[in-house]
Amino acid sequence: MIYDFTVKDIQGNDLSLEKFKGKVMLIVNTASNCGFTKQYDGLQKLYEKYKDQGFVILGFPCNQFGKQEPGDEKEIANFCTDTFNVTFPMMSKIEVNGENTHPLYKFLKKEKGEVLGDEIKWNFTKFLVDKEGNLVDRFAPQKTPEEIEDDIKELL
Repeated sequence: MIYDFTVKDIQGNDLSLEKFKGKVMLIVNTASNCGFTKQYDGLQKLYEKYKDQGFVILGFPCNQFGKQEPGDEKEIANFCTDTFNVTFPMMSKIEVNGENTHPLYKFLKKEKGEVLGDEIKWNFTKFLVDKEGNLVDRFAPQKTPEEIEDDIKELL
């Protein structure tokens, strides 16, 4: 179950996903230098709009796609705050594919694989989790935060 996982926040502290029990979660692998980086703006707007209704976004920086997240956690945190005013929880940099895939992402990919394979294809792949911790959907990087707002509202 998703609540069994513990991740590291961007300051390096352990964070149990059990903390988000009863909330709708959107889990996103992010990057600072990607064509989709502007999605941070849409993600932040969704977070601000629905956080008081039990919605949270968890951003997981990843440098596996075109080396588009080369910075360390401090640089990533500063970029997110300074450029997009991100206030939703950001995590430490992880790998989402390959030998060192974070256990959370192994779980997400196993639960919501794709027709062309389970691997994450690019930055800003999104996973939507309901209030009971069930993985409801997986969205391709091209699907904008605005395009999945109705899916989120349905679960709230």
